[in-house]
Parts: sequence; structure tokens; C-alpha cells
Amino acid sequence: MATILLADDELKLGGVLAEALSASGHAVTRVTGGRAALVELAARPWDVVVTDLRMPEVDGMAVLAEARRRPKPPAVLVMTAFGSTESAVAAMRAGALDYLVKPFSLDEFRMRVGRAADGQASAEREGRLLGELTPSLVAVSPKMRAVLEAAEKVARSDATVLLRGESGTGKSQLARWIHFKGQKARGPFVEVHCGALSAGVLESELFGHARGAFTGATTAHQGHLLAAEGGTLFLDEIGEVPEVVQIKLLRFLQQKEVVPVGDTRPRTVDARVVSATNRDLAKAVKDGRFREDFFYRLDVFTLEVPPLRERKEDVVPLAEAWLARRGLPLDKLTAGGRQALEARSWPGNVRELENALERAVILAGDGFMTETWLEQRQQSSASTDVGAVLTEGFNLDDFELSLLRAALERTGQNKTAAAKLLGITRRRLYSRLESFSRHEPDEPGA
Repeated sequence: MATILLADDELKLGGVLAEALSASGHAVTRVTGGRAALVELAARPWDVVVTDLRMPEVDGMAVLAEARRRPKPPAVLVMTAFGSTESAVAAMRAGALDYLVKPFSLDEFRMRVGRAADGQASAEREGRLLGELTPSLVAVSPKMRAVLEAAEKVARSDATVLLRGESGTGKSQLARWIHFKGQKARGPFVEVHCGALSAGVLESELFGHARGAFTGATTAHQGHLLAAEGGTLFLDEIGEVPEVVQIKLLRFLQQKEVVPVGDTRPRTVDARVVSATNRDLAKAVKDGRFREDFFYRLDVFTLEVPPLRERKEDVVPLAEAWLARRGLPLDKLTAGGRQALEARSWPGNVRELENALERAVILAGDGFMTETWLEQRQQSSASTDVGAVLTEGFNLDDFELSLLRAALERTGQNKTAAAKLLGITRRRLYSRLESFSRHEPDEPGA
């Protein structure tokens, strides 16, 4: 439902139009002249304004001009019985979204106004999502400002973007920011975590499959590529994609075509691709672990997202943005707490910072977030003195589980980063976690 201001000095027509919009579920306020419309515009925000061009004293162009000056400008449709090209062009140049020439059908009128209302709702949603993303993309430091400036430029195009940076630096947030700043903002944003799926599952998830393509495929599956039509496909951990899937993705990037597993019919998909990795893909190409042709298709426009230790100016502003997002006062974080945040190296980057803040808020309760609460996390994540634990009764499995948990806590529960920190493969990390999970005792009474 949209809030609509309708201004027309023709009493009978205005009544009919207002009734038609109300019947469509909109909240309509009708006024009989431009002066009254200006009063309503000043009183509260509106989603859509529909105004006649020719009205005594204050005309539709004045109503349009005032609407465009509002803090949240509504969509404006102008109506005219004269239908001159000049008046229509002038209204569109002044910021009108659409115009209607009298006489018009009620169906056309409802359709045009409804389309304007839908557009305003989409724009408001995009603005809200951008607002939610912005706190994670604080750019006080020169390095991060440069990244966002470059991201805003590439967002205006449909170029393929590769985001590089350590785990937890905010690459997925930046990918969303690029999407909502771009030409396909009103389309879907589809995110795929490539590193969490095996080759067969990943291929089916990306490209979809036909019914009967393999055992268990009782129904057809659309796949993420087709789901991203008209929007953006974000491929996170692209460096983990197996070669067989790289080949199919390369074809998609070259031809914008998708062939579901078990099918032979190519389907055209118009979707932008943004990918992210914490790996050195150029080195992986040299080592023969990543296809060169696929790499160059991904590497059209690369953005390096700096780690938090290289953008120390952003640490406290990020913390303040995090507090504001949760409706907490900024002075909840004491001066000592701010100093403690700035003193840390943050190997887990923004993700680790946010986890530390979450913990500190819980520990502080209704009190203040002091250095005591923020440093406690650092101490709990500190490396264990191996010599101190090698005593009688030492249990290797318990120690390994503690080490795995400490690595996961240190990296904000990012398993890929935890495996890298421990010097083991991601597959081995998953295997050990599953093993411990199977052998954990049941809860009493379970």
C-alpha cells in the first residue's frame, strides 16, 4: 500500500480517480488545487504524487518542484488535458516520473500509479539495505576510501568484479554494496559459498538439474545462476571451485548461457558476477591449481580489500557504527575500551571485531564496555603454553578439540580461515570437528 497525494481541480474526475486508487488498496488524500497540495507536501512524506498540470493559482509544475525538494522525494505523475509535447517534456525534465494525457482509462491510470508506487517501494528497500550495509563498510582510512571510490565506479557498469582480501575483511558486504549501487539493484542478489560444497553438489546448485539427471533428482532444480537473472551472482571463496565447475562457469561468463545438469538446452541468463577469494589466484594459476582462462575472465576489475590492521583509523568508527546499528549509545564504549580496540591487530579483521563487541556487550550488561571486557576475549584466544599442559592426565583429544575451538573463535567461526591458521586443510578441519561431534556424550536425560 502506498500513500498517494492526488491534486486535481476537476471535482468529478478527481473523485473517480481517488476512488479507483483507494479500491486498489492505496491510502489516498485528494485535494482540489495546487495550493492545498503544497500544504500537504509540507505536512508529511508521500510515496506518490499525482497532479494536474493546469490548475489556477498554483499549477502542477509548482507542485512537482516542491515535491522534488522534499527530503524523501515522492514519485510524481502529471496529468494534462492538452497533451502537448512541450508540457510533457518540461515535466519529465523537471523530475516527473510519468505523465498521462486526458482522457485516459481507469485501468491505465491504476497501472501507471501502481508502477510508480512499486518503484518507490523498491527504492526504499534498496536504501534501507544500503543503510544496513554501510556500517560494515566504514571508510575513514585512505585505503578503505580508495576501495569504496573504485567500487562505486565499477558498480555503474556490468563488469565482472573480483574481490580479494583476507577472511573477515567484509568482502561479502562489499559485494552487496556494489549490487545495490549498480544497474541491477532491483534484481536479486544470489550468494553462493563455493568452498562449502563438493564438486557434484556445487555444479547442481549453480546450474540446476533436470528431473532424473541423477539418483534422487525427482524434480527439476532451477539453480542459482538462473535465480540470479536480472541481478547479481556472488561467488564467495571462488578459489575453492573444482576444475570441472570452473569450465562450466567459464562458459557462462563467455556466453551468458546455462545448461542444467542432465539437460542439453542452453538458457540465456543476464546476471552480473562478483566473486571473492582470500587466495592468491595468480599463484594458483602458476602452480596449475586454477585455470588460467577462467582466472582472466574473473579478473576484469579487481578490488583489494585491506585487512583491519592496515586501516586502524576505521576500528573505532566501525565499533561506533556497530553500536548505533543495535540502538546502543556510543558512550557505552569507554575511552579505555576504545584504546583497547585500537591496540589490537585483529587477525580475524572486521568479523573478529564484531564478535569481540558482541561478547563485550553481553559481559558488560547494563554497564560500560571497558578494556576489561574487550581484553578478556584476547586472553581467551591466546595461544596455549604446550609445556604447561603436558602433565599427568594430559589428554590429546581434549587438547586438540580446545585448539580447534580456539582457532574458530579467533577467526570468527570461519572454518577456511581456522584451517589456514592451524596449518591444515579445510577438509581435515571438517573431518576432525565431525569426529568430535560424533563422540560427544549425550545430554543427561536425552
